Amino acid sequence: MSQTPAIGRIPIRDVRPLVDCGRRPAKAVVGETFEVTATLFREGHGVIAANVVLKDPEGRPAPWTPMRELGSGTDRWGAFVTPTSVGRWTYRVEAWSDPVTTWRRVAHIKVPAGIDGGLVLEEGAELYERAAAGVPEADAHAVLTRAVRRLRDDTLPVAERFAAALAPEVDEVLARHPLRELVTSSDPLPLLVERERALFGSWYEFFPRSEGTAEQPHGTFRTAARRLPAIAAMGFDVVYLPPIHPIGTTHRKGRNNTLSPTPDDVGVPWAIGSPEGGHDTVHPDLGTLEDFDRFVARTRELGMEVALDFALQCSPDHPWVDKHPEWFHHRPDGTIAYAENPPKKYQDIYPIAFDADMPGLIAETCRILRHWMDHGVRIFRVDNPHTKPVVFWEQVIADINRTDPDVIFLAEAFTRPAMMHTLAAAGFQQSYTYFTWRTTKTELTEYATELAGDAASYMRPNFFVNTPDILHAFLQHGGRPAFELRAVLAATLSPTWGVYSGYELCENTPLKPGSEEYLDSEKYQLRPRDWDTAEREGRTITPLITALNDIRRRHPALHGLRNLRFHHTDNDAVMAYSKRTGPDTILVVVNLDPHHTQTARVSLDMTELGLGTDENAPMHDELTGETYRWGSTNYVRLEPGLAPAHILHVGVHGDDAPSSARNGGPGTR
Repeated sequence: MSQTPAIGRIPIRDVRPLVDCGRRPAKAVVGETFEVTATLFREGHGVIAANVVLKDPEGRPAPWTPMRELGSGTDRWGAFVTPTSVGRWTYRVEAWSDPVTTWRRVAHIKVPAGIDGGLVLEEGAELYERAAAGVPEADAHAVLTRAVRRLRDDTLPVAERFAAALAPEVDEVLARHPLRELVTSSDPLPLLVERERALFGSWYEFFPRSEGTAEQPHGTFRTAARRLPAIAAMGFDVVYLPPIHPIGTTHRKGRNNTLSPTPDDVGVPWAIGSPEGGHDTVHPDLGTLEDFDRFVARTRELGMEVALDFALQCSPDHPWVDKHPEWFHHRPDGTIAYAENPPKKYQDIYPIAFDADMPGLIAETCRILRHWMDHGVRIFRVDNPHTKPVVFWEQVIADINRTDPDVIFLAEAFTRPAMMHTLAAAGFQQSYTYFTWRTTKTELTEYATELAGDAASYMRPNFFVNTPDILHAFLQHGGRPAFELRAVLAATLSPTWGVYSGYELCENTPLKPGSEEYLDSEKYQLRPRDWDTAEREGRTITPLITALNDIRRRHPALHGLRNLRFHHTDNDAVMAYSKRTGPDTILVVVNLDPHHTQTARVSLDMTELGLGTDENAPMHDELTGETYRWGSTNYVRLEPGLAPAHILHVGVHGDDAPSSARNGGPGTR
């Protein structure tokens, strides 16, 4: 008969973060600070203390991290820890009886009251002797032994003897070398630490085939590389390419998803595979594998990296259809059913059936991924992972990350929350989200709070403002101001955000009313854009996107997810939130209405900003260069088309700001 484990001399309950009851690791990136919490208590009135033990992949403990009670009488304790290298770490909580602090509490009552003064001080001297025995440094040891001598010096007044035990230098030594009794430890929990790009980055999606020339309309890797400097100039970190493989011709889609293509129609890149090859082959119209290598190299030269789409599906012309019939579901008449996501139909795509030969599919998937890894790809955006078994992805990602922990997988799953969260816990480093469909203050606040809460220990959001599949009604009807405010929200609410090419041009024409599909969608046809003319004529929001990415790079506060805090405004069309990392604090105030000027009173939680309750602090607007002075309550006026938001660097000295900005009304526009 199994026995229930002992609870421990000092109970330690509900240690967090905790993912899947500890069976899967919590996640962090190098340099990311997060909080470990636990419920701690003991019998009686003895004082307890606690610390977090964080161990690196070699089993070496990090420096001492003491915990604090998060609220008086709550029994909930916490401490912030920061892993410093990639790998599989562990963390656990140690709780212990603190006899010195317990003695001090009693002595503070008895000594002034003249109750057993000599006996109380002798009890303290014995505790300090025991503490000194555990101090290795000679100078620190001497500090405690001097305190012991003073406690026992009955030629001195009792109050003076007691004061010697409370000296600042004594406190400093005991903080580093506390006397610990009844030490109790929680079970170690796993922590997976990954590279920074798993949490923070700016993504730009574009189709190389649309970057052609007048003489050669179909773009190649060589012609598409000419777009890379402009993408880098906007401050993006990741260039994401839809599938670059051969496209099938059977049931090929025509323009705007028609079922009657012309000979000139190029097909959907996600209909992967033809007699020319499958997932490990480059579409010949894009160039050669060597051309792809040069494209990757050029991206790196510009300080970016390539993310490649991985779509585990096929066209009817894919080599797998003949070589591996067991990987597909055959209907009674021998045909293979095409993919559907009602009301959408994908007549040009066959889904994969996993249960007949999952080991074979895992081996082939890993082979394909490693093929592209060998050609410089370290990030994969996985198409529709929620239509495949979770256990499949868990094994694939574990196999890849076992040898290459820097490889990142982004889950493109817009589906039920349970599936999205489970995919993240099972290994995906990043996840698409519902951000596109959250447009009101309540929706955004509730959803962002959820993502920045307990879910942040395993699920990292990537806030794409649009995709080739998604043109939300908010963008269709809000015009340029809608594109501006959504960019501000995505770039500052989430540490990772992304745009699909054409967003900077505010492309917003739907296929038809009520549809989220683009008219003349780039999924079905080439879509060349005259970038130079648009820039010359000022028909882009490129300057705003560039500014947002620059602000993000310069401010560590915007690299975090768990540090998001919301502040009250008296207008539901105006939202305020902040992020704080160390001395860096950013406060964002956004007008959520793309059609009308909005005013509001913004009430700040000054403690969350690292400010005093009554402080009047300088606030430097990173978008305009203006500086204001804000207190706990501030008036704002934000006009669409003129200023989508304030992005304020909190606590910046306003000495260099124009006098009009320093002396004007706070936050007025």
